[in-house]
Amino acid sequence: MKNIFAEYKHRIKEGDFILPETIPSHLKRKKEPRIPDLTEGEVVRHFDRLSRKNYSVDYGFYPLGSCTMKYNPRLNEELASLPEFTSLHPLQPDETVQGILKLAKELENLLCLISGLEAVTLQPAAGAHGELTGMLIVRKYHTEKGNPRKYVLIPDSAHGTNPASVTLVGYSAIEIKSNSEGLVDIEDLRKKVNEDVAAFMITNPNTLGLFESNIKLISDILHEKDILLYMDGANLNALLGITRPGDAGVDILHFNLHKTFSTPHGSGGPGSGPVGVKKSLEKYLPVPRIIEEEGNLKLSYDFPHSIGKIHAFYGHPLVWIRAFAYILRIGRENLKKISEFAILNANYLRKKLEKYFENPYSKRPSMHEFVLSAENIKRKYGIRALDIAKRLLDYGFHAPTMYFPLIVKEALMIEPTETESIETLDRFTEVIEKIMKEIEENPEVLKNAPHNTPVRRLNEAKANRELDIRYSF
Repeated sequence: MKNIFAEYKHRIKEGDFILPETIPSHLKRKKEPRIPDLTEGEVVRHFDRLSRKNYSVDYGFYPLGSCTMKYNPRLNEELASLPEFTSLHPLQPDETVQGILKLAKELENLLCLISGLEAVTLQPAAGAHGELTGMLIVRKYHTEKGNPRKYVLIPDSAHGTNPASVTLVGYSAIEIKSNSEGLVDIEDLRKKVNEDVAAFMITNPNTLGLFESNIKLISDILHEKDILLYMDGANLNALLGITRPGDAGVDILHFNLHKTFSTPHGSGGPGSGPVGVKKSLEKYLPVPRIIEEEGNLKLSYDFPHSIGKIHAFYGHPLVWIRAFAYILRIGRENLKKISEFAILNANYLRKKLEKYFENPYSKRPSMHEFVLSAENIKRKYGIRALDIAKRLLDYGFHAPTMYFPLIVKEALMIEPTETESIETLDRFTEVIEKIMKEIEENPEVLKNAPHNTPVRRLNEAKANRELDIRYSF
């Protein structure tokens, strides 16, 4: 191996690094690639024009329910871009990366304090990956006790990733109904709790934006049968500093750093879905884990009860840095304000919009998000929630989440987050008012919307079934 590297170094010095004689003839091009001959300025302008066709949280209001699309502070982006972080390599010896290991350990500790749980892993790469990790822990826990069990209970309002994660680890999902208030039906839960159930996956606040006020009772019912309570932390943005899941009896929780702690989603960077557990489950967390030994931090694999590795390396450090900076800048003692303003914004906007849409679960105040139904519009005018969402695009607003949760017909799920001003919420309301008038006067405008976007209305079913993202030369 050393001789090969020496040969390459020699060739680099000689300016001959391509080694054309080593490429098999059948892999060589038969004709020149179709690469346009453009100036740097033309290339920059092309990609800048493309970027302006994208919608983002930097461009406007992004009210995706259950996704918490909020402003990403530029300070956090700058910190994550420091060369001291970006030049790190995951295979460096532990003693050369003490800084990032210390940051990770302190972030783990902060997440423990915020959640009321005793141990955290930062490894999972996103929320659904965190769910999978949590379910692997559930299975390991019950297997070591002599019976992995068969079922996991899931509310009918759950995120779609919940039953998927359950199935991936070999369990079958059993649905728990919602009651008339949109909360877990306690009687239905009692009927389905038995020694074959391994866990109950709950989102709190749930996907209707309602706080599960019976969470402690639910925990007690489950723990009587040694059933673990798993909490989907997608909506943790509503609980910061107000209540801690661990204090209510939650055994396992995944966080979404790319939601609650304001790091980019999707193409803005990878996500991160840390998992917190109570003390009795700590030994099952994935390896490696950060430990302190002789005054230094290191990544240790010495955990015989661990579920093993769930990531190529330890996780996504540049996401941790952003989340860590976000928490430090606000101050742990001030995190409560995030949730208070998120809840205030949601209830303000909900009251503004209830005059136009049905609210099937209006008996309780909303937390950080709310779900309304356009079923009344569909019955009267034949206009669907999809048509309203598409028309919103013409007015410069991103559409809210639609047709979820499934228990609400023609659902519009809206989460304004704490970072939106009252002026933005009022403008959104004004646009909804204009759309309502269009529905009465010229509904065809909505049925053919959007009209002003780079791409018009697509056949979404066809696009999903025949995904083609390859450009052919």
